[in-house]
Amino acid sequence: MEENFDRILEKISKSAGLEKEEIERRVEAKRAKLSGLISREGALQVVAAELGINFEDENFKIAELLPGMRKVNVVGKVINLSPVRTFTTKKGEEGKVVNLTIADDTSNVKVVLWDTNHISLIEKGDVAEGKVIELANGSMRDNEIHLGSFSEFKLSAEVLNEVKTEKVVREKTISDFKVGDSISVRSFVVQAFEPKFFEINKETGRKPTEDERAKGVELEKRALINIVIDDGTESIRSVLFHENLKLIGFTDLESPEALIQQKENLLGKELIFSGNVRNNSFFNKPEFIIDGVKETNLDELIAGFEKS
Repeated sequence: MEENFDRILEKISKSAGLEKEEIERRVEAKRAKLSGLISREGALQVVAAELGINFEDENFKIAELLPGMRKVNVVGKVINLSPVRTFTTKKGEEGKVVNLTIADDTSNVKVVLWDTNHISLIEKGDVAEGKVIELANGSMRDNEIHLGSFSEFKLSAEVLNEVKTEKVVREKTISDFKVGDSISVRSFVVQAFEPKFFEINKETGRKPTEDERAKGVELEKRALINIVIDDGTESIRSVLFHENLKLIGFTDLESPEALIQQKENLLGKELIFSGNVRNNSFFNKPEFIIDGVKETNLDELIAGFEKS
């Protein structure tokens, strides 16, 4: 995120004719006024607006996108495309949604389509993996681009040969975590809760609806464990889902008794966790959804300290 901040800072500096140091001073003053309740990236956007600067007609590189941006324009190659899903609104109306990931030479980002006209391009096969698309008037929600009926979504004539397909993960301390971040952090497991079990529709991988249960669709039992990790700056409640439990040594995922016994081995372990920060609506607090775990490597740590 720091790299994104610097890119936007550079753009604002050129547009406003101000030194970057002066803009950074205004950013910190804005954060201080709001008691630190706004991120540096959010404060930077407020400062840009106060300077009369907007980027509505500018095409961004994916790495330049910041949470909260409006009227985002970007070009990217489709590197992942999920199936179209239907849902029923509270009013009983049927809607559709589809997720895809696009990439350019700087980074990649998840795009969420809600408009049926945009989704029809995927259903007809016009937009598929490997195609280059152009997005306009999108909104950044956390680290995703959301497109509605006032957005544009179309094929682009631009050619993108080299794109970043790997997940972009940044190292951060827990105290600097922001909702939407994709993070890697070295921390200790300081608390582990009782495992929970739930069922999913084996075909869709989602929680089964009452209708699906009534139809007798094939279900699969899954497990999750909540833990608390601490890196010395702060702690955060984190979630390890079924497929990632094996990464930290869980061998028997079917037995509650075995999981309870194995979770005790987690306490006090120092590991490198990677995943995404999201808001837990029940607790109204950020939580860390872990999708990668690896052992700490002393040689790598020493090499990193020597470089810094």
